[in-house]
Amino acid sequence: MKKCEVVPLETSCIPAFPADGGALPRGLVLRASTSSDRDFLLRVFESTRTAEFVSAGFDTDTIRSVLAQQFAMQHEYYRRHYPEGRFDIVADGPHQIGRLYHDWHDSREVRVIDIALLPEYRGAGIGARLMKTVVAEAALRTLAVSLYVERDNPVRGFYRRLGFAAIGENGVYEQMRREAIPFDDREFEPVAGLTTGQRAA
Repeated sequence: MKKCEVVPLETSCIPAFPADGGALPRGLVLRASTSSDRDFLLRVFESTRTAEFVSAGFDTDTIRSVLAQQFAMQHEYYRRHYPEGRFDIVADGPHQIGRLYHDWHDSREVRVIDIALLPEYRGAGIGARLMKTVVAEAALRTLAVSLYVERDNPVRGFYRRLGFAAIGENGVYEQMRREAIPFDDREFEPVAGLTTGQRAA
């Protein structure tokens, strides 16, 4: 089953979130990616797609070649279509653990373009904490939040609990939107760096 389409549709490649938030690492922070992060970002992308190619019977060299091409296409597409977007690295202390791509330039809404974590960091509530941080910041700025997610992805239930509702479809994807309403979960710990990052190279 595909977990992440490439171009032309932005996606939310998000691992399933535990309902209780799980055990969270300390020191989560966002920082703007640079050209020196390209190999790491490729590794994150590969981690979201490799399993489907393996299950389809492709050999290792073919998988690496195809995913490198798809990553390059996605990389270019996102930066061309979101010139003011933020392409952040998610770090846990000194360790790079994933990526969060988001765009805040619209005066009405925030677009979550893509979120993905390395396999060893999935299922621990990190994705939930990242999304809650985005939603909380958007609420403070009275901005809606929108994203695309596969219709069969169980994370849709988490989004609904955050106040998102389906507003449309695009192929296998459902568009969801959370209106600019107050965010009342005061128990979560926000991820540092959301309001201080700069545009990526």
